[in-house]
Amino acid sequence: MMTASNFTRTFATALVAGLSLLLTGCFITPGKFNSELVLLEDDRFTFTYEGEIFFLGLSSLAEMGAAGEEFEAEECYDDNYENRECTAAEIAEQREVWDMNAPIRAAKAQEQAAQMSAMMGGIDTSDPQASAEVAALLSRQRGWESVVDKGDGVFDVRYSVSGVLNHDFMFPVIEDVPSTNPFVQVILRDEGVVRVNAPGFAAQNENNPMGSMMGSMAGLGGMAAISGQSSDAPEMPNIPAIEGTFTIVTNGQIKANNTDEGPSTTARGQELAWQISPRSKAAPTALIDLSR
Repeated sequence: MMTASNFTRTFATALVAGLSLLLTGCFITPGKFNSELVLLEDDRFTFTYEGEIFFLGLSSLAEMGAAGEEFEAEECYDDNYENRECTAAEIAEQREVWDMNAPIRAAKAQEQAAQMSAMMGGIDTSDPQASAEVAALLSRQRGWESVVDKGDGVFDVRYSVSGVLNHDFMFPVIEDVPSTNPFVQVILRDEGVVRVNAPGFAAQNENNPMGSMMGSMAGLGGMAAISGQSSDAPEMPNIPAIEGTFTIVTNGQIKANNTDEGPSTTARGQELAWQISPRSKAAPTALIDLSR
């Protein structure tokens, strides 16, 4: 059985990895969603995304990272390297070292807070109004038709934009927020060829480390439930699992794609569809010629 102490340490290790991803810009991931990209021969396009978006920096994961800066005695071992109860002197020595390192931890926490704020467009993620500020930031941008704060870093959104595809396109793009882990990219090539990549729609893709980390966190939640952890172990936050569909509809020529079934013919044109789940490894991709 996993003890509360062991689980806490295991969780802390995963949490540090998660916050490291946040501070390098990998901090937004889809939850449950439906998304569609329509590409037409006259370079017109429509992109929609309806469903959940999860901001790691606004979730209780970040709060737990800050709350985790409390002294906790490390495990002690006997001469046979078997776990034993620590003596009062050993715990006192560990506490002394912990207290000596307090200024270093404080400086690091301040630096991380500044980095996190920069990743969120200057919004202080520790402010109780941070979620409302993010909702307002999204709502004032064109295309974000609905933004509903569901709490713990999760927003239910409806995004839709149409126009002429005379430049590359990426979603999401948020004002003053670094765009480092896009859900969908549309890249223009010469002679009317378009490359579509959706790195954010693959939970286990090496180009989407955020998705892999979310899967690890979810696994810890299941492990904690099975182990029967005690009430003093950290409570796992409600992390939304990626689950949805991504569809491309086009009247152009599909030159390549990585769907399971290939294109199907519909009244609107050729259609490519991907079913996305926590087990999805390959990011959706397609190459389409819109010149003909």
